[in-house]
Amino acid sequence: MHEKSIELLNKAVRDELQAVHQYMYFHFHCDDQGFDLLAGLFKRTAIEEMGHVETLAERILFLGGDVVMEVAAPTETIQDVEAMLVKARAMEEASTRDYNRWANECSVNNDAISKQVFEALVGDEERHYNQYDDEVRNIEKYGDRYLALQSIERSRNIASGVPAE
Repeated sequence: MHEKSIELLNKAVRDELQAVHQYMYFHFHCDDQGFDLLAGLFKRTAIEEMGHVETLAERILFLGGDVVMEVAAPTETIQDVEAMLVKARAMEEASTRDYNRWANECSVNNDAISKQVFEALVGDEERHYNQYDDEVRNIEKYGDRYLALQSIERSRNIASGVPAE
């Protein structure tokens, strides 16, 4: 009865798992480059995306389906901070578009709860998009000075004994 919803929910699981992998990769590289604030942003977003996987999996199991734990594609090896943010912004934009469309498909198939799951995800993905868009605009506006401030913040924290995130 809910085969279409299960299919769409599993597509979302795949995309969310891809985001977890990509954002953790970005977290590692931002941390390595001394950009603590961006590293923290990527890590927090990855953790939120893990929560999305759990929500989606619970719904799939409730509908009698099985959770397919596969990623959409290999992690992209981007190490330039601005390119990371542009990629993250594009990922969030695509998720927002897909989840809006999939919410409507669930509605057409008389699955109001899956529709609500997708609608809630849209709100989170739009917030993530906005965070990454703000960071891209800051780099465009302030250039390397913006990133240098993050490096200085790390040095200040190390000097004062504040542990890294």
